[in-house]
Amino acid sequence: MAATVISPPFTPYTSSPSKWNSTLPTCLSRKTIVLSSSSSIVGCSRLTCTIKKSILTKTSTSKKSASGNRLLVKCMASSVLPKALLFDCDGVLVDTEKDGHRISFNDTFAERELGVTWDVDLYGELLKIGGGKERMTAYFNKVGWPEKAPKSEEERKDFIAALHKRKTELFMALIEKKLLPLRPGVAKLIDQAFEKGVKVAVCSTSNEKAVSAIVSFLLGPQRAEKIQIYAGDVVPRKKPDPAIYLLAADTLGVEPSSCVVVEDSAIGLAAAKAAGMKCIVTKSGYTADEDFLNADAVFDCIGDPPEERFDLAFCGSLLEKQFVS
Repeated sequence: MAATVISPPFTPYTSSPSKWNSTLPTCLSRKTIVLSSSSSIVGCSRLTCTIKKSILTKTSTSKKSASGNRLLVKCMASSVLPKALLFDCDGVLVDTEKDGHRISFNDTFAERELGVTWDVDLYGELLKIGGGKERMTAYFNKVGWPEKAPKSEEERKDFIAALHKRKTELFMALIEKKLLPLRPGVAKLIDQAFEKGVKVAVCSTSNEKAVSAIVSFLLGPQRAEKIQIYAGDVVPRKKPDPAIYLLAADTLGVEPSSCVVVEDSAIGLAAAKAAGMKCIVTKSGYTADEDFLNADAVFDCIGDPPEERFDLAFCGSLLEKQFVS
């Protein structure tokens, strides 16, 4: 059996050395790749199907003859694609949190004269709570409710809902003015999915109207009509609970194991993995330092050519690899 021995270093796909075997390039299909498990290799910068001549090819190499502390990895042909590509919204499609949602929350608090301001660092901590209404409720429960807030629990639910409705209106105005751009590579990857017949959905804890506005105004009506949206209170439990991803898979008629999720946060990653799905993390402004140890791959962004980080074929490669130790 022919073997390809790759010598380091390569630009990593992910910061976790334990993840090197999940990020091997799909262009090395039907070859056996021998790598030292003690190496710091954790993947390669995106390669095309043209393998550079600097890669040393050897023949008659088998698992039995591989000496030292090595792993034998078989990369299958790159023919499998996800049945569905599921995107989180905030931080994945658009880096909305710091200069979008946070500003809209603060403008809402100012309109209602609540005497509340969420600064950049505080909002970063609050993002550990999934959902805007849940975020406000947890904050007020901790620091105390504003004087203008009602006293009963039921009235406070209505109070929070009204605040969130206004916040959503202000946020949508920012989106309609296109003041917050799409992140690099998002439109490219979605177009690749459509071209190959892969279903696309957006699964978010944010308000459905806000998510729909992002999809419609920033991705455009032609893409928007093909994208399913699962957002807000469509499920009773929000991320890190897997409910929203399981709902998407069920509604789309696909197995969770055939889905690839693109997330930017630890709670989103936890939701995707609990749903039994592969998950790629694209770090955003607030999540760069979070723990993504369980991610199948971690990137700064999806990226557009010539600085593309990964494509649809790479998403498919996460579903098809077989590993032999």
